[in-house]
Amino acid sequence: MEESRKHLLTVAVEDYFHSAALNPLIPSHHWKRFESRVPDNTRRALDMLERHGARATFFVLGWIAEQMPEVVREIVDRGHEVASKGYLHEPLQQMTRREFRDDLLRARDVLERATGRAIVGHRVAQGSIGLDDLWALDTMAANGFVYDSSMYPRFRSIASQPWRRFPHVHRSGDLELHELPLSTWGFDEWLLPAAGGNVFRQLPESLMRRLVESWNRTYDAPFNMHFHVWEIDPELPRITSAGWFAHVRQYRNLRRMPDVLRHYLETYRFQSIASYLDLDPNRPPRVTARCDALVRTNSAAQSDDTTHEPITIVIPCFNEELVLPYLNNTLHDLEDSLRDHYNVRFIMVDDGSNDATWRDLDRLFGDRPEFELMRHERNQGVAAAILTGIRHAKTDIVCSIDCDCTYDPRQLSAMLPLLEDGVAMVTASPYHPLGEVRGVPHWRLFLSRTLSVLYRHILRTQLATYSSCFRVYDRKRVTDLQPKDSGFLGVTEMLVLLDSRGERVEECPAVLEVRMLGHSKMKTLSTIAQHLGLIGRVLADRMLTRSAQAGD
Repeated sequence: MEESRKHLLTVAVEDYFHSAALNPLIPSHHWKRFESRVPDNTRRALDMLERHGARATFFVLGWIAEQMPEVVREIVDRGHEVASKGYLHEPLQQMTRREFRDDLLRARDVLERATGRAIVGHRVAQGSIGLDDLWALDTMAANGFVYDSSMYPRFRSIASQPWRRFPHVHRSGDLELHELPLSTWGFDEWLLPAAGGNVFRQLPESLMRRLVESWNRTYDAPFNMHFHVWEIDPELPRITSAGWFAHVRQYRNLRRMPDVLRHYLETYRFQSIASYLDLDPNRPPRVTARCDALVRTNSAAQSDDTTHEPITIVIPCFNEELVLPYLNNTLHDLEDSLRDHYNVRFIMVDDGSNDATWRDLDRLFGDRPEFELMRHERNQGVAAAILTGIRHAKTDIVCSIDCDCTYDPRQLSAMLPLLEDGVAMVTASPYHPLGEVRGVPHWRLFLSRTLSVLYRHILRTQLATYSSCFRVYDRKRVTDLQPKDSGFLGVTEMLVLLDSRGERVEECPAVLEVRMLGHSKMKTLSTIAQHLGLIGRVLADRMLTRSAQAGD
């Protein structure tokens, strides 16, 4: 190890679902539903740096600091610098100048509250700053930031200003801002990224070692290296809706990443950007943290639950151990959205799972009085699980939702008022003209929509969607339903049986999103064939009824 020379190490503190590869699939209002791996991953990174005596700058997402201030404080307590990565994980190029400034200051406020120290550095959350984006450096300088580390040149992006490849001072009128670009490799004006965790995971290890060695020999400027805390977590949950390219970017070579980093930590010395710029790490916040006037007075929580409509929400679960933490966080949001008008109880039905679903249901919900757990000894199917919950419920109104939350459960707020007197069922309808489907493969949509057209031609009830599990029921009108199929087909069969009785079924426009975690249990082609069989049975029954009436 070269004792006199120090390079820069920067660590991005964000969760795996914030990453550029998965960000397009997971909107920010869904972030709270995922089980955070930031605390464990950040401590794993801190332990690794501690073992090698390295110091780093941790660029922390403001949203993370707001949710987990204790993690941010621990970074500071263990001797590292905390800087800002913005509040939300938005690409700079998709923000207006005002939006960027607001995001910049919002993140700084929450980070300063978490650390009790001035936040003087920034890195854009996604992408990099190019020559067309230098206004962002002006904005940072105007708002008291001392440095930025967002430039990551590639190809000829800085050909007209090649000196921006290395640490430099950006001038904005009388103001100055230090820019510490991430390191690159290349000749003349042609540059390629060489400093990020993704590059270290995707390219051959021997090549990357030679590139870093070459930089160390050639340039006086420090090598500016970075990685994300989720990149040292080989057990990241797999987002099943991510495509091949996103999977490669997100998950490839995670297992080898700790060893890759260990080599550089053993070979070179690293310091934080604040140390490189000789900044006081204990500088107090310059911006007095605003006193949040958000007094969360929840009048509903103080009111009498007996004035609220009691409802039961049934959730069938089969081999869903990967999804349950996500479901748990989602149900917190659901309770918040319904508590003003409804007294909510839940029935979780484990449909004979052979993984850890039953154990995890008990761990997550077993000691919560509003939850009741039921279990089928063997797998019977989703329709059977829903009917088990409906028959066990004590309330007149019962809802069923998907365990994987492909329908945002908060959509129940719009569906429940539609269960008027005389309505037996309200069903979610993504195929309604006002509904929406996001991320579901086109071929599945085509098959499903085609079935809906067929059902619409043979049933009295005219709907756009017939197969949704996401429903609201008048319990007394459905407890005696006996569908012949207890699986996915049985869900549609319940609606067909209500139609045959002349019961009223309403639909509510809804949004259906692709499943994020785990895999659907539906065997599509088999289920399509079963639907065609059900349609045939309905037509046959109708012909027999007409024949009997003609005979009379």
